[in-house]
Amino acid sequence: MKANDLKNVSHGIFRCVRLLFVFTSALALMTGCSTYPGWISSSGASREQVQNKQDAPGLGGIQLVEVNATLTRQLRASRKANLFSESFGLTTQPNFVVGAGDVLEVSVWEAPPAMLFGGAAVDPRMGPATTRVTTFPEQMVSSDGTINIPFVGHVPVDQHDPQWIEEEIAKRLQHKANQPQIMVRVIKNATSTVTVVGEVSTSGRMPLTARGERLLDALATSGGVRQPVNKMTLQVTRGNLVQSLPLQTIIQDPKQNIVLQPGDVITALYQPLSFSVLGATGKNEEVNFETQGISLAQALARSGGLNDSRADARGVFIFRFEDEKALDWPSAVQATQEGKVAVIYEVDLRDPASFFVAQGFTVQNGDVLYVSNAPAAELQKFMNIVTTAFYPLFVAKTLKPNI
Repeated sequence: MKANDLKNVSHGIFRCVRLLFVFTSALALMTGCSTYPGWISSSGASREQVQNKQDAPGLGGIQLVEVNATLTRQLRASRKANLFSESFGLTTQPNFVVGAGDVLEVSVWEAPPAMLFGGAAVDPRMGPATTRVTTFPEQMVSSDGTINIPFVGHVPVDQHDPQWIEEEIAKRLQHKANQPQIMVRVIKNATSTVTVVGEVSTSGRMPLTARGERLLDALATSGGVRQPVNKMTLQVTRGNLVQSLPLQTIIQDPKQNIVLQPGDVITALYQPLSFSVLGATGKNEEVNFETQGISLAQALARSGGLNDSRADARGVFIFRFEDEKALDWPSAVQATQEGKVAVIYEVDLRDPASFFVAQGFTVQNGDVLYVSNAPAAELQKFMNIVTTAFYPLFVAKTLKPNI
C-alpha cells in the first residue's frame, strides 16, 4: 500500500469518526440525553424512566420516596419488632393452674382427737395417736371445673393453683374437722401444658410446672430446631394474640425468653428471607438473608456492588409493597386489598452521606433492588452498534478507488 493510500485511509477513518460523533450527538439531543431507541438492549429502565412511572396504568398511586435519615427513622419506628416482652409482658411468676381433665389427689390431716375422719387409718410416719390422714381416691376435674370432696361437696378448682384449692377445702372443713390440714397433688397434668410444633426435632406437648418454664426450655425439650438458628423464627400464640420474633433475638435478649402460660402454642418457622437484585450490579440473582434483617449497604455488598462501567449511582431503587400506614405519603394513595402501597425508594449514592443512610435502611423480604444504567453506558452501547454497522462501509468506500 502506497503512502497516498495510507493517507486516504486515515482521512476516511477521521471522516467516519466525525460523522459518527455528529450523528450520535444529534440523536441524543433529539431523543433526550438518557433515552435511546428501544431496540438497544438494556437490563431495565433508566433512572428517568423509573422516576416518571409513578402513574403507571394498573398500579396507580405509585409512591416515589427519597431515602434519607428521617425516612429511615420513620420506617424503623413503624415496623419496630413487637417484642415478646412488650406483647406478653414480663411476668416472672409461673401460672400453674388446674383445669378440666387434670387428675388430683386430695389428702386431709386431722389433729387428735379426730372429729370427722376418726375411723381413718393412722399414718405410720406420724407416730401413734398423733394426726390422722385421709387420702381420697384420685379424681378427674369435671368439665364444669369442680371436684367432689366428702363433707365438703363440689369445690370449684378450674383456673386455681393447688395452694388455693388446699385453702378452700380447709376453710370449708372448719367446724367439721379438728384443725384440718389439706394437701392437693396433681397426679396427671392434662391442661397446664404448651404445644411445640414446626421445625423442631420432636413436636409435642410439654407440661408446665410451678418452676415457670420459659420459651427456650420448651424448645430444648423438643430437641431444638432443625435449621440454622439465624434462619429460624419463633411464633408464640396465646389466645388470640400471635407474635413472631427471630430465634437469634430471643437468644441474645433474655427479656424475650418469656415465661410460658398454659395453652401457649410455640411454632418454630423456617422461612428463608430473600430479595432480588436486578440491573447494573455485580450479579443479578435472588439473595437470601437472615431473620434478623439486612441493611441496604449489606444488600448492595452481597450483590457485588454497583457495576463501575454501567451503573448510575443516582439510580439505586428499592421496589416494595409497603404498609399503608407506614409513612405520610407524598401523593394520593391507592392501596391494594391487602392494605399495601406500591413504593419506589430512591437512593443517590453520589452523596457520601447516603452510605450512612444505607446502613440504617432495612431491606425487607420480597424487595426488588434495582440499579439503573448510566446514560453514558447507554450512549456507549449505541455508538458501538453504529460503529460496527457503518465503519466497514466508510473504509470500503475510502479504499475502493485504489483497489
